[in-house]
Amino acid sequence: METIIKRSPGMGCIIDEGLTTFRVWAPNAEKIFVTGTFNEWNAENLELEHEENGYWAGTTDKAKQGDEYKYIIHNNGETFYRNDPYAFELTNSDGNSVIRDLNFDFGDDQYQLPSFNQLVIYELHVGTFNRKSADTVGTFEDVIEKLDYLKNLGINCIELLPVAEFPGGESWGYNPAHPFAIEQDYGGPNGLANLVKAAHQHGIGVIMDVVYNHFGPSDMDLWQFDGWSQNDKGGIYFYNDHRSETPWGDTRPDYGREEVRQYLRDNALMWIEKYRCDGLRMDATSYIRFEGGGLGEDTAIEEGNQMMREINAEIQEKYPHIITIAEDLKGHDMVTDTIEDGGIGYGSQWDMNFVHPVREVLTDTHDDSRDLEKIAGALQFVQSKDAFKRIIYTESHDEVANGKARVPEEVQPGDAESAFAKKRSLLGIVLTLTAPGIPMVFQGQEFMEDSYFQDTVELNWEKFEKHQGISRLVSDLIKIRTGEIAGYEGLRQQAIEIIHLNNDSKVLAYLRGEENSKVLIVINFSNTDYTEYNLDLAEQSNWKLRLNTVAKEYDDDFSEMEVHDPEIQVENLEETNTGTFEIPGYSALIFIQE
Repeated sequence: METIIKRSPGMGCIIDEGLTTFRVWAPNAEKIFVTGTFNEWNAENLELEHEENGYWAGTTDKAKQGDEYKYIIHNNGETFYRNDPYAFELTNSDGNSVIRDLNFDFGDDQYQLPSFNQLVIYELHVGTFNRKSADTVGTFEDVIEKLDYLKNLGINCIELLPVAEFPGGESWGYNPAHPFAIEQDYGGPNGLANLVKAAHQHGIGVIMDVVYNHFGPSDMDLWQFDGWSQNDKGGIYFYNDHRSETPWGDTRPDYGREEVRQYLRDNALMWIEKYRCDGLRMDATSYIRFEGGGLGEDTAIEEGNQMMREINAEIQEKYPHIITIAEDLKGHDMVTDTIEDGGIGYGSQWDMNFVHPVREVLTDTHDDSRDLEKIAGALQFVQSKDAFKRIIYTESHDEVANGKARVPEEVQPGDAESAFAKKRSLLGIVLTLTAPGIPMVFQGQEFMEDSYFQDTVELNWEKFEKHQGISRLVSDLIKIRTGEIAGYEGLRQQAIEIIHLNNDSKVLAYLRGEENSKVLIVINFSNTDYTEYNLDLAEQSNWKLRLNTVAKEYDDDFSEMEVHDPEIQVENLEETNTGTFEIPGYSALIFIQE
């Protein structure tokens, strides 16, 4: 048996000055060994010593970077071969842990995420975004190839669907088997580090999607990790009563255990400290907060709230420029209220009060039944008294799958290439990029991808070649939102004012921003062309047309109607102005003050 020598602090496998320390939490184990390529898979060569509170540790000078290993846990006459819960790399989801550090060379990278009011997020799935064929899976390197494209589009932040090691090579990523390891089929730890480094060099931030509401449920060595469980449940990492149940498996982590909360905290900080990610998007946080996800008279899980508060508080203290985002979808201010005010402390949260009413109005078959009050409500909704504490979008991985389609396909099923489908889809993109909030687009949305999202099907880049004009329009919208195109400061401010809402004509107009920086957006939700449409304007300014979404320059199917700057008539007695506008059907027009 090998002699135990000096141990390094930390969890998992720690390499320091030619020594490798293994430390694992297994409170019910009777004894634990480490076996691997470094000791020819000997089952009794390296035994760990019992430390306090269920931790075991041991150190060797034989184990080196790149060696494979597993823990052998003995409990009540049984032997369990387990991967390291903290393993940074696995040969595959059902393979062996790999010894490695995460000391990447990021050079002189000083990148910092822009202010939240300047962000435009592009959600992408590594496995399909730039997948080369049906026989291959997309990789981090494939995403790097498209960074120039994303930069030219105007994107300043990408959000990756989860990349923690999952079973097989094709998945959305919401079934993490090994939370600290990086999916090998995507390129493993080195591939992710290279992507973050390259993204930062392009001025693009990286938000990582993480899953803490459940694990697995397959290829998961965390299950009954040290041989103990109750009620045939998951053992030390999981609730062992009814609280374990989620829609994705019987694997809700036990937030009541300090060691489990620490495990999740360590994972959250890994993405920031080791991979230099600029934000975390936490999946389905309502299932961390409530046993049934907050449906009806549901039972709260206060321990889950505690865990999220602890993570948010530490990130805000150490890394105030990092954004944390909750996919909660309940519209509760508590999620984004500050911890000091009794909230959970997320920087922002996905907003169901935007996506659902906007998609409903856009996909309504009949102009007459479109309810612009729903659009106004979506535009004006505020989370935690701050416009930028909500993420707004019309497409996401959830909204274009699970029985739902892309917006163009839902507007005109079977004919997503129609002028109607393209024009109305663009209205949703305009609303997203001009409303108060942090806008997000989903991969391919900018070139009218109409296929629903599948983790086995590559994004159709032929659509980009076909719809380059529309992509250029979306790029212009993104750049005026981020400030890359000057003159639209109002879009990055809190204020919004609905100045016109007519459910008969289906015309909506709103102002964004404060004095001297206002932007006027006029949207026609009907197919009727208006050649002389009057709007009352309190602003005594000349408005100049800067963008018309149905101009022929963007698509040959678009409107022949010419649109000019509005004629302004000043009524001195009433101190009001009347503007006469030309508004093509299904158009959005953006004006700035001269």
